[in-house]
Amino acid sequence: MKNYISVNIQETICGIMKDYGKNRPIDSMNALSEPDKKIINGITDRLFQVVYPGYFKDRTYRYYEIRNHLTITMEDIAYHLSKQVANSLKREQLKERFDEIVLVQSEADELLSDEEIQDIEDKAEKITIEFFRRIPVIREYLDTDLEAFFDGDPAAENRDEIILCYPGFYAITVYRMAHELYRMEVPMLPRIMTEYAHTQTGIDINPGATIGKYFFIDHGTGIVIGETTEIGEHVKVYQGVTLGALSTRGGRKLQNKKRHPTIEDNVTIYSGASILGGETVIGRDSIIGGNVFITSSVEAGTRVSVKNQELRFDKDKKQLTAVDTESSDVWYYVI
Repeated sequence: MKNYISVNIQETICGIMKDYGKNRPIDSMNALSEPDKKIINGITDRLFQVVYPGYFKDRTYRYYEIRNHLTITMEDIAYHLSKQVANSLKREQLKERFDEIVLVQSEADELLSDEEIQDIEDKAEKITIEFFRRIPVIREYLDTDLEAFFDGDPAAENRDEIILCYPGFYAITVYRMAHELYRMEVPMLPRIMTEYAHTQTGIDINPGATIGKYFFIDHGTGIVIGETTEIGEHVKVYQGVTLGALSTRGGRKLQNKKRHPTIEDNVTIYSGASILGGETVIGRDSIIGGNVFITSSVEAGTRVSVKNQELRFDKDKKQLTAVDTESSDVWYYVI
């Protein structure tokens, strides 16, 4: 059994290489022209230095003034972001040209003319600059979100704690940035960014969702907000909430259709609630209780709750006592 691996490794490699040659999407060797997930995750992290300059810094270098720091940071982001945007645009153009394409040991550039490549790279640079121009607007929204967090959570000692510690605020920050790239029709990158936040926080916000100012996520784990969700201002969402599609049986036919609910202003949605369907509207000033399942619209100012279950307590291993909770608002709580 000595040297078993060294004797058999080449035969195994040949088998895998043969499998690569089946011309399936998973067989693509075109890594140089695909968006690089690791680089995009790094761009997302570096953008926090731009959005929150006093909280996230590259301490490798010594900066003498904020303009110097911002210039170095943004030039680095711009270089990598424009290349990743260009790669995404190239892939999108090739997808439009070919129904299905698998590039094996070749680059997308070989299938595009020099003029097409130059046009794409110019467009990527313009998108990058336009994204930077939108950062003040992104920060305006995030400032309102920060106030919503501070006003809504008595456990928050200060705003610094929210920016540095709260997974919900982190997820919203990434969403706000990714949403602008989504609005500029950049393929793939916005989704990579929000899925990066998803892996970090357990909060899944599709970059296509539309979310108004003063958005507050409490705790956050397990929240799902679908692509066509529309959320107004001053909305609170607790852990485990799903704003999803009513059905996915239509598959690809449902693409670009309104599949997810609309949540109007000043709505609170408590933990475990599921609100589904593109025609479902939750009217302003409504309160949605924990663990409810909603597939139709709710009028403004409505309180929705699951009928309280009967609780039974085993006091002495012999007697069970029923406790009536019908008249209480046990679902209405703050952790």
